[in-house]
Amino acid sequence: MAQQIVQLQLSGMRCAACANTIEKALKKTPSVKLAQVNYANEKATIRGEHLEAAVLIKAIEQAGYQAQLIDIEHQEDNRQDLQRIQLYKFIAAAILSLPLLYSMIGHFSWTRELPIPAVLMNAWVQMALATPVQFIIGWQFYRGSYYALKNLSANMDVLVALGTSAAYFYSVWLTFKFGAMAAHDGLYFETSAVLITLILLGKWFEARAKGHTSEAIRKLLKLQPQQALRESANGQTQLVSVKELQQGDIVQIKPGQQVPVDGVIVEGQSAVDESMLTGESMPVEKSVNDKVVGATFNKNGFLRVRATHLGEEAALARIVRVVEQAQGSKAPIQRLADKVSGVFVPVVVVIAMITFLLWWLWFTPGDIGRSLETMVAVLVIACPCALGLATPTSIMAGSGRAAEAGILFKKADTLELTQSLTTIVFDKTGTLTQGKPALTDFLLAEEYEKSVIAGIVIAIESKSEHPLAQAIVDGLKPQNTLNVLVENFTALSGHGVMGNAEVNGKTSQIRLGTKKLMLDHDIDMGDWQTQQQQLEKQGKTAMLIAVDQRVIGLLAVADTIRDTAKSAINALKKRGLQVIMLTGDNQLTADAIALELGIDKVIAEVLPEHKADKIRELRQQGQVVAMVGDGINDAPALAEADVGIAMGSGTDVAIETADIALMRADLNTVATAIQLSHLTVRNIRQNLFWAFGYNSLGIPIAAAGLLAPWLAGAAMAFSSLSVVLNALRLQRVKNINQP
Repeated sequence: MAQQIVQLQLSGMRCAACANTIEKALKKTPSVKLAQVNYANEKATIRGEHLEAAVLIKAIEQAGYQAQLIDIEHQEDNRQDLQRIQLYKFIAAAILSLPLLYSMIGHFSWTRELPIPAVLMNAWVQMALATPVQFIIGWQFYRGSYYALKNLSANMDVLVALGTSAAYFYSVWLTFKFGAMAAHDGLYFETSAVLITLILLGKWFEARAKGHTSEAIRKLLKLQPQQALRESANGQTQLVSVKELQQGDIVQIKPGQQVPVDGVIVEGQSAVDESMLTGESMPVEKSVNDKVVGATFNKNGFLRVRATHLGEEAALARIVRVVEQAQGSKAPIQRLADKVSGVFVPVVVVIAMITFLLWWLWFTPGDIGRSLETMVAVLVIACPCALGLATPTSIMAGSGRAAEAGILFKKADTLELTQSLTTIVFDKTGTLTQGKPALTDFLLAEEYEKSVIAGIVIAIESKSEHPLAQAIVDGLKPQNTLNVLVENFTALSGHGVMGNAEVNGKTSQIRLGTKKLMLDHDIDMGDWQTQQQQLEKQGKTAMLIAVDQRVIGLLAVADTIRDTAKSAINALKKRGLQVIMLTGDNQLTADAIALELGIDKVIAEVLPEHKADKIRELRQQGQVVAMVGDGINDAPALAEADVGIAMGSGTDVAIETADIALMRADLNTVATAIQLSHLTVRNIRQNLFWAFGYNSLGIPIAAAGLLAPWLAGAAMAFSSLSVVLNALRLQRVKNINQP
């Protein structure tokens, strides 16, 4: 049974440790094979068999968090609602904390002369202001701590709850012991209240910034058309919701309108702007039998389109799904951060306790207030939020920017691995070339009529699925005046085709294919072999025609090179990459095209089933290999490569098998994908360096008593925000489509 994939929208997470807790809870659920939680976009991706959303949601709720099935149409509204609630909490906390913050001025000897209202120095008043912040607004930290400890883990909530509670309850004890005039220097109500306020402010900023990392998804969703002009059986039209359309419905699209559905043109001709999906700025000319994609724009002609793919099967929906899955997956580089965050909080608690004891027993003997302040600063500045955000925010921003450029990374590990490639292997037909070959030569021995042989070749090639077969059929049709019956048709993979047909009054065996096919069957090639070689030197694919045991002619087909192929090859070679052509075509033809493109190494005359073997050999030599292809016969090689790259113009099989899908037939996007991978990995390393460096420096500074708790809270908020803002720089990368 195929694995199911369920994605859930989460809420209530406040650090990377929360994500680990949810993952553990999900993995304990029967039938769950894999669970990945992305702290940055607050989504869980669960893989398994017989998955039930209700059971998964219950497991998450028991862990102390909230979850729901992703509602694409309303997920942005839900995110904004949560941000709004967080903002309201901050405002309420700020109103109560500002008077306490002002009273904090009295802590410093050089500020004692500043006017501070006596009421603010009253211990009972300070407790009245701090208590709602601590237990009503800050209840989320206690709740989070309870569930974290219940699940035998520790998260940011534990640190915040410990730190603020220590400051709050110590101040309460002093207030009850000394009354309203308790020594101001000994009270820390402002510390607990201001800390919670600053953390809430940081979380609000963080939530807003994280929202921008999903900008690519939102842009794609906004492209979804809502209405379509549907034809009825009697020719009348009706404006209906796109959701009401069914497969086979005919829709009309006027100039300037958005294409509402994936389909095939049944009438009309127009230029279609596909830039929002492919990144290609130039409109594409479309006519009858051409495919159109929903969300693109019809520029200047009237079109009638038959709907073929709807709902979740539509191209836009599939693109959104691929991007979301990539953003929800984890890169290998994140494993280190996950391991660290899993043990970080308990280690910090131990460090904080040691810090308290050292100050109480050694640095300031008997001064519990000073010892407490230092401990609280350590607890707060050590919150591992930045560490949890370092990798996923970069992955989200990088994959989103790639999607805008028409490049779909399917998994985060692909996004990380691509920058390490050493070798790029290109298929020839349909990848380096247009994949639309045309018949250029048809030569026969004098004793044979072209109309007769053309009819036989058409009859044989019509049964073949080879990419060149249709080109041969189309090229010979003007010369064919006969209908020929072919029996015992056989396709010889990588070599050619054969069958029985009547020639000059008798039934003969016809073979059409490579020189190897002729040699394998001991067929006399005569001088035709020389002519074949001459045509192949011109970059043409030449096939011999044999009647029984004698070659009686040949066919030649040529394919045009893609406009972007040469510039793409040059760009890749400038990056120091080895470029290889891998093709089933003959050596001479392949060499001719390789010479024109500047490709140094050619592996030709490879059967489809052996292409994967060639990729495997390169990997065994220590190369990190990407395979770029478009056809069904490329699928095994795409799967075998470290990174499989499928042309968007290729088959669905190739696109599904590949790790990267290029939405437009521009080979320059291969170099762009590598560039974006490099930029994303560099961004991740910057974030991890900052996150580790922040905690490595911040904890000793706080333990040394050089950092007030409120300042530690502000620094913690800034660290998380800086990581997210650094990741967002990836969305502003310019000129990535330049060769």
